[in-house]
Amino acid sequence: MDSIYKQDELDLQLNSYDYKLDPSLIANKPKRIRHESRMMVVRQVGYDISSYEDKLTKNIIDELNNGDLIIVNDTKVMKARLNVQLSNGSLVELLILELVNDTVWLCLGKPAKKLKLNDCVKIFSKRINKNIELKIVGIDKETGGRLIQFPDNINNLITMDALLNDVGDIPLPPYIKNIDEKLAHENSYQTEYAKNPGAIAAPTAGLHLSNSLLSKLKKKGIKIMPITLHVGYGTFKPIDQNNLIDLKLHKEFVNIGKNVIDEIKATKQQGKKIIAIGTTSVRALESCYIESKKDIFPIHKNVDLVIKPGFKFKVVDGLLTNFHLPKSSLLLLVSAMIGRKRLLSLYEKAIKEKYRFFSYGDAMYISPEAFLEGSKIKH
Repeated sequence: MDSIYKQDELDLQLNSYDYKLDPSLIANKPKRIRHESRMMVVRQVGYDISSYEDKLTKNIIDELNNGDLIIVNDTKVMKARLNVQLSNGSLVELLILELVNDTVWLCLGKPAKKLKLNDCVKIFSKRINKNIELKIVGIDKETGGRLIQFPDNINNLITMDALLNDVGDIPLPPYIKNIDEKLAHENSYQTEYAKNPGAIAAPTAGLHLSNSLLSKLKKKGIKIMPITLHVGYGTFKPIDQNNLIDLKLHKEFVNIGKNVIDEIKATKQQGKKIIAIGTTSVRALESCYIESKKDIFPIHKNVDLVIKPGFKFKVVDGLLTNFHLPKSSLLLLVSAMIGRKRLLSLYEKAIKEKYRFFSYGDAMYISPEAFLEGSKIKH
C-alpha cells in the first residue's frame, strides 16, 4: 500500500477539500437520456492514484453481479420554495425545511431579516382562490431560520406537500441557471422512483438511473430496494468550521424497514455486495449500525451521522455518486472511502477531461475494491 493513503492531519481540515472549477463545467440541465451521462469508474487503490475508466452510467450494469443489492433513496423533492407577502406588500422567499411540532415549520427566509417575530405573512392559494395567513412564532438559532405557524391541517409532510404543489416551486440549487424551465425541472429533478415527499434537494446520483436501466439491472439478478432519507439542511448547509474533528451536521429523517435490513444481511452472507446510490443512501445505511450490538437494525428517526476520513464502513461496499461542491460534507464522505488525496486527484482529472459537475452532472462509481484498506469493518 502506497504511503500516500495514510491519513494525515490535513484530512480533518476543511480547507484541504477545496478545488477550482471552471463554471462552464457546472451542469445546468441533465442529459436527455438519464443513463447517458458519463461515469468515472474508480477501481483498485494503486500507485497511480488518479487512474480511472471513462464509461457511461448505463455501464454500471457491467460492474455488478447477480445477487448484488442496490439501495436507492426514494425521497421525493417537494416544491419547497415559495414567495410570501409581507404586510407592506413586498415579497420574501421561503424554503420549507422541516416540521418542528404541530403546525410549526422551520423555514429559511431570503432575506430573513424581513421576517420579524410575531409578524404575519400571506401566500395566495390558486386552489381555493384566496390568501392563506402564516405567523412567525420563533427564530431558530442553529440555522437562522424562522419558525412559522401554518394552518391547522398542515401538520405532516403529506399535507405540506399538497399545499406546496399549489403554491411552491422546485427548490433548484443556486448554481442551476435555467430556472425558467420550471415544468421540465419538475420531472428531471426527481428520480424515477421518487415516492415519499419530504426532500428539499434531490438525491442526485439517482437521477442517472432510467427506468430502462433499472429494468435491465433486475433482469441480471441485481436486487434493488428503496430506503428513505429526506434530503435537508444537513446535506447542503455550508460547513462553517475549518477544524473537522468535532463536526456536527443538521439532522435528517431516515426510514429503513426490517425487510431491507434482512435483505442486506442475506446479501452479505452470500458474499455479495451492497451498492449505495448516492451519499444520502450511504449516510442512511451506516446510521443503521449499532456499535454496542455490532449489528444493523431498522430505523425510523432523525439522524446526524458524520462520515469523514477515518470512518469505518459497516454496510456499504460500493457507491454511485456525483461530483460534489468544494468544502462540502459530501466530499468528506467520499474521501472516507478512497482517501482525500486520491479524490482530489480524480477531480483534477475530471476537470481536465471536462466531466460535468454537481446535481445535473456526471457520475463517479466507486467499486468495492477501490475502498481504502481498513475502511470497512469485516463481518
